[in-house]
Order: sequence, then C-alpha cells, then structure tokens
Amino acid sequence: MSDYEDFDYNKPMSFKIWKKMIPFIIPEKKNLIICAVLMVFVALTDILFPLLLGFAIRNHIQPRNIEGVWPLIIGAVCLVTFQGFGTRFFVAIGIKAECGMSRGIRNAVFNHLQKLSLSYYNKFPVGYLMARTNSDTGRIGDLVAWGLIDFTWSVFYCVGAVISMFIVHWKLAFIVCATIPLLALLTWFFQSRILAVNRIMRKINSRMTGAMNEGITGARTVKVLTAEKQSHEEYTAITSEYRIHGTHMARLHAIFIPTMLFISSLATAAVLSYGGWEIVFLGADLAVLAIFLQYAGGFFWPIQNIARIITDFVSTQANIERVTGLLEQVPGITDKPEVLEKYGDVFAPKKENWETITGDVEFRDVTFCYPGYNKKILENFNLTIKAGTYAAIVGETGAGKSTLVNLVCRFFEPTSGEILIDGKDYRERSQHWLHSAFGYVLQSPHLFSGTIRENIRYGRLDATDEEVEKASVIVHADKIIQKMEKGYETEAGEGGDRLSTGEKQMISFARAVLADPKIFILDEATSSIDTEMEMLLQEAIHKLLEGRTSFVIAHRLSTIRNADIILVMDEGVIIERGTHTELMNRRGHYHKLYTQQFEAEAEEKALRS
Repeated sequence: MSDYEDFDYNKPMSFKIWKKMIPFIIPEKKNLIICAVLMVFVALTDILFPLLLGFAIRNHIQPRNIEGVWPLIIGAVCLVTFQGFGTRFFVAIGIKAECGMSRGIRNAVFNHLQKLSLSYYNKFPVGYLMARTNSDTGRIGDLVAWGLIDFTWSVFYCVGAVISMFIVHWKLAFIVCATIPLLALLTWFFQSRILAVNRIMRKINSRMTGAMNEGITGARTVKVLTAEKQSHEEYTAITSEYRIHGTHMARLHAIFIPTMLFISSLATAAVLSYGGWEIVFLGADLAVLAIFLQYAGGFFWPIQNIARIITDFVSTQANIERVTGLLEQVPGITDKPEVLEKYGDVFAPKKENWETITGDVEFRDVTFCYPGYNKKILENFNLTIKAGTYAAIVGETGAGKSTLVNLVCRFFEPTSGEILIDGKDYRERSQHWLHSAFGYVLQSPHLFSGTIRENIRYGRLDATDEEVEKASVIVHADKIIQKMEKGYETEAGEGGDRLSTGEKQMISFARAVLADPKIFILDEATSSIDTEMEMLLQEAIHKLLEGRTSFVIAHRLSTIRNADIILVMDEGVIIERGTHTELMNRRGHYHKLYTQQFEAEAEEKALRS
C-alpha cells in the first residue's frame, strides 16, 4: 500500500488541481454559500463586541450614567443570541456540506471502480483503493467545508478588525498591525515543519496499520511458527518510530503556541503602555484602550487559522490527485459507443435488446499477453466448444487454464484474434449482456457480509425465498445449511469467514444455480468439500450442466471422467483433447497425470486407514 500512497508532495498551491473538485463542490454550493454568509455575520459580531465595550465605557461606565443603558444591554444580548444561533446553524449546515461532498466523491469513486477491468485490480492492492475511497475523500470533504468556513471567518475578522482599529485610533492600530507579519511568518515557519512531520507520521501509520493487519490475519501462522516474539518486536519498532516523531510534533507545538501567545502578549503590552501613556499624559479616552486590548488579543487565532488552512489546501492536493487519478483511470475493457447505445451498461441495461445466448464458444486465432507484459500466454489459439458441451481443462500450474476461462468471460480481451459467442465476436455485444449469462464458481469463493439466504440471492436479486431454497436443494447445500444454528438466516461474516471453505463453495454453487446461467465456469470448485458431499455434488453438477456450456478447471482428475471433452494444456497450447477413455487409451500426457494422481490418492488413503 505504501508504494502507491506514501510519497512526498511538495507542489505549490494549484487552482488547476482544485478545479477538478468543482463537479463535487457545485451540488453543495448552496450550503457552502449559506455557511460563508453566516460566518461573515459571526465575524461581524466578533468585530462589534470590542466597539460595544468601548461605547459602554465611554458613555456609561466612566460617567457612571445608566440613562440609555437598556438599549445597550438589549443590543449586546441580540449580538450574543445572533452569534449563538449563527454558530449553531453554520455547524449544522457545514456538517451537511462536508458529508454531502464526501458522499458525492465516494459514490463517484466506488461507481468508477465497478467499471474498471480486472487488470486494474491486479496492479493495485485493496488497501490502496480503500484509502482512496475513504481517507482521501473524507479529507477533501472536510477541508472544503470547514476550511472555507474557517478561512472566511478569519479573513473577515482580520480585515474588519484592522479597519475598525484605524477608524478608532490609527497610531495604536499601527502598533497592533506591526505584529501581524511576525505572527504570519512564525506561523508559516512552524506549520511547514509540522506538516513535514505529519507526512512522516502518516507513512509510519500506514506501516503500523499494515503490520497490525498482518498480525491479526496471520495470527494462526504466527502461532504455528512460534513467531510471536518476532512479530511483537517488529510492531514495537514501528510504534517506537511513531512515538519519536509524535514527540517531535508535540515539541514543535510546545514551542509554536507559546511563541505566538508571547507575541500576542507583546502586542497587548505595547498597546497598554502607549495607550496608558496617552490616557495619563494626554487625557485620552479609556474606551479606546479597552477596544485595542480586545483586538490585540484576538489576532492570534485567525492568523493561525489562515496559515493552517493554506497549508492544508496545499497538502490536500495530494489527496485530490490520488482520487482524480483513480477517477481518470480508463477501464482496460470498454464497450463501443454503438454497443452501449443498443445494449446499455451495468447501471442502465437495455435488456429488451439482449439476444438469447445459446452457448457456442469459439476461439479464432487468439493471441494474448497480459496488460503490461510481452510474454504470449496464448498464440494463434483456436478452439470450438459447441453449446451444451461439458469441457474440462487440465494441466500444470501456468499452463494457461485460468487465462482461457478469463478470456471466455471477457475479464480480459484477446491481444489479437476473436472470441465468438454464438458465432459473433463478443466485443459486438455488451459486457453486462455476456456476464449475465455466466455462472462462475471459484476454488476460493467470496461471500458477502449478510445471511446465507442473502448471499445465495446475489445470483438473482429478484428471487423469492422458495427459489433460493430450491437452488440449495439442487446442489445439496441445504444439508449443510440446515445444520447451521439459524439455517438460512445464519450470518456468513465478512468475506464468509464464519464458514469453512467447503461450506462457502456449496453456497456459491447454490448462488450460481439460482442465476440459471447458460455458461458455467467451475474453477476446482469441489476441492474443499468432503468425499461424501462431493459425490452428491458431482451428481448434482452432472444434472446441472446438462444442456449448458461449461468450462471446468480440474486438479483432481477423478472428478471430470464424465466430461464431454477434456483439454490438456501446456504453456498455452492444447497438447491433447478427447474423452477420459480416449485419452487414457492414448497413454499420453493425460494418462501420466491421471496415473500419478491416482497412485498418490491411493497412497494417501492407505496412510489414513
């Protein structure tokens, strides 16, 4: 994850980068404008309070006059009330704007991820994509909403306070304003260093999260290898490094904040000294001194806010570039405009135009290299599978079995040549049309969080409970489900982690059956099922595959003896083809594989007995 996410970002402020966020800011412009207006009025009340105090001192406190004090009290109460309500509403609307913007970006990222090809997921780890979808989008939404709000208040307060001071007493105004450049310079100096340390801590935090994830997910392996001490030492080393930089961060804050307060106090002392001298020797107004003491002490936070927000806007450009970089990723496999016009896409399918799939599959002079690689996995490959054929694919690891079925499913496309479904290049029809006709059962199937019933229903979302249970009965998954504590309402857990691999395979079979596909892809789908259940499932599969085109990747060759055709692959080439009997009689490569496996299984069975 760190290879993709953690890099030093040192670019200056760029409006070109921020322009990319305009489509997500526009839907929240009403809320942001309301917040900005409210913050202007809140800043105005903050500016008026010192003036109100000065008025009270000049007209009521010094002359000890209570005449007309009630309008002043009412005015002060109105200002406090307005400030309270203004703060309450801008916080509520600000949260709404932040959540709305984060939601818009997250939805856009997640929807775009659905459109990307498998080749993209092969290059980028899950952690990287999750960080883009959650952390980066959240940071952008937070900064746009609250950054703009705080920046608006800070700027208007500073400008309004400076104008008010020069109107009241220009000499004292110069004294206060003389500290502003020093405050700004120190803020920039410390904020840049705090940002640098924060980047380092963010990188270490990524490593710390990764180490924690490995420690938890690999807990069984750690215990088996008795590597607890090593795991603990590695994690402790990372947390120690984090503590060192965290201490450095605290030290910077410990210097920065008191220094800023000291300068602010110096400004207050200077105002008090000069203002007091004018009062004593020149008979100046005490109210003026009170006003300036209020303004001098109030410049610290808005100036710090402005510097911090500008720094945050610069650093958040890295988050924007990562998010927009993902959104600008072009899917490796796309449908032609005319195909989308006729068939629609996954979000707006035009099923009324979909042709019924019979199941004929043909590879015609197909050459294939994985994206980014020059090695040819298949070259001038030809294969014809008629509708309803049960085709088994066998071979050593790396022979090209998975590549073959991935091409059939159009998870990848041929580098050259054609793959025809029912006699027509499948690129002339939509991906969604094709994928809707497939049932795909993997060796390590994925289940979603939710109940067993909900996971089976993913095969066809409009299926009734009776149809879900009927699909389970067909593949004998009901026998496993009935033994579970809550039956079909049992929670599968995250990724199906509450079930065994065999149980997950049975559930995935029921899900595939419910989809009623025209073409089945089985990738060693019975590898984790016990022998008794496998016999029942093999019988069910035989019935299930009747009349359907099926590609079965098998490692246990005893499970494919009933296949209509067995394809033996080696380095992307079909070196043998035929039925089980035909291939055994040839005494070639398949015969050798089958005999070796049979002897190994017999030996293992003997050892168990």
